[in-house]
Amino acid sequence: MSTPLSTTDDQLRGEAPPNGELPAGRRGDIAPAEQQGQMTHRQILEALSGMLLAMFVAFLSSTVVSNALPTIITDLRGTQSQYTWVVTATLLASTASTPIWGKLADLFSKKLLIQLSIVIFIVGSMLAGLSQSVETLIAWRVLQGLGLGGLQALVQIAMAAMISPRERGRYSGLLGSVMAVATVGGPLLGGLLVDTSWLGWRWCFYVGVPFGAVALVLLQRTLHLPVIKRDVHIDYLGAAFLTAGVSALLIWVTLAGDSFAWLSTETGLFVGGGVVAIVAFIVTELRAKEPIVPLRLFRDRTTTLAIIASIAIGVAMFGSSVFLGQYLQISRGYSPTAAGLLTIPMVAGLLLSSTVSGILITRTGRWKRFLTVGSLFVVVGFGLLSTVDHETDMVLLGVFLFVLGVGIGMTMQNLVLAVQNTVAATDLGAASSAVAFFRSLGGTIGVSVLGAVLSTRVGDLIRAGLASVPGGAQAAGSGDVGLADFNDAPPAIQTLIRISYGDATGRIFLISALIAVVAMVAIVLIREIALSTQSGEQRLKEEAATSAS
Repeated sequence: MSTPLSTTDDQLRGEAPPNGELPAGRRGDIAPAEQQGQMTHRQILEALSGMLLAMFVAFLSSTVVSNALPTIITDLRGTQSQYTWVVTATLLASTASTPIWGKLADLFSKKLLIQLSIVIFIVGSMLAGLSQSVETLIAWRVLQGLGLGGLQALVQIAMAAMISPRERGRYSGLLGSVMAVATVGGPLLGGLLVDTSWLGWRWCFYVGVPFGAVALVLLQRTLHLPVIKRDVHIDYLGAAFLTAGVSALLIWVTLAGDSFAWLSTETGLFVGGGVVAIVAFIVTELRAKEPIVPLRLFRDRTTTLAIIASIAIGVAMFGSSVFLGQYLQISRGYSPTAAGLLTIPMVAGLLLSSTVSGILITRTGRWKRFLTVGSLFVVVGFGLLSTVDHETDMVLLGVFLFVLGVGIGMTMQNLVLAVQNTVAATDLGAASSAVAFFRSLGGTIGVSVLGAVLSTRVGDLIRAGLASVPGGAQAAGSGDVGLADFNDAPPAIQTLIRISYGDATGRIFLISALIAVVAMVAIVLIREIALSTQSGEQRLKEEAATSAS
């Protein structure tokens, strides 16, 4: 068995490497750093520039929209359940597509795949901005989610290919910084766009387009990862079963209790179909030559526990943070711009902890202590936030958000690092995307379930308060009155709606805190393994040489 031939993306297209050197393998030639699996600090920073900007586009677009959603839904006369679906649609699409992108990264050019995901995300954003109804907005958010699934998986995979686990900590700090800037900049920018009459909420979808175009150019000029040329076997059947199973179960979780009863024929069809599809997916993966999600990954204790923790973190983080902007705007009456400013403490905590923990991990080679402490901060942060109501002091809220941000900053990226350090180099793409997949899956479940909890609780509080409000009988109905008729409701009922949303939000954070405990337990049980000093490409070449001998 011969060692696979390694080439850069540009050489696959017949182009010369940017440094002018000839391909490796000819007598007397010295392979460029990218082909050796080693890159200098400067080369890494240059390659990261385009990828980090791509991630910035994705996070910016997501945070811009999340802060503008109350305005979007009221303008398009949507409901609370549709509010949830605008978020869920993107998460659902990104969740279902993430493992597919990850597997493709093990088979094709990572660079081209990143560029393709950016294009898909940009097209989806442009079309979403043209939406004239909530239904069409949700449809185009699905397209956005397909691109987002690629970005959140492929950037991590490309970083693993370029940088050793031991060195990845300090560069992960850069990724955390980009997330922080986009997270704080998105709501602020979204607030300014919504509050500017001659722009409006549609520009929340258009604003990421120029950043995406620049990211494409930077990636073309700076990212030159090797591609292992081998026979390609795409598990299309497994991908279809995975998408069908996950989609059916998540759609059921979202619609049950609202569009139809939990115990109903529709529930039986959705749950039965989803379970059958998942079983078919597992059977297919056991037989597939190149499975989308290699089930052997779950034999590794670190990977399995990291995935369990990622699901819990995803449920708690996505499921609660999505409704934070709604709390600040609907309940507390802040403008979109002010709501964005009020999230700065959480972003500051995330930026500080991700940067500092990344540097310390690189310096010491130890990572579990940061994961453990981070998960504890997540539990405490959500526990503190569970006490909020419509009168909570905003200074206290800022402290609570800072604690939560510190915890998230120390857990999200380091869970991926722990898995990448454990699995074989040939499974880096699949394993990295598996963690992102289950985190996104948890987020989708969280948004759906906690959104249903919020809607039910708000509805109960509104109905309880309507009896004492003059004219309340005319506004009676479901909790959807909180968003559908908010602008048209009498002042007394608007006040009732604000109080109901404020008092109901604490319950979401309490559930998130309980779920975060699961993540903390899983992290405590993870066995720490010393960080490797080899990049993914170096490990891949070493594994190939071993199998050839």
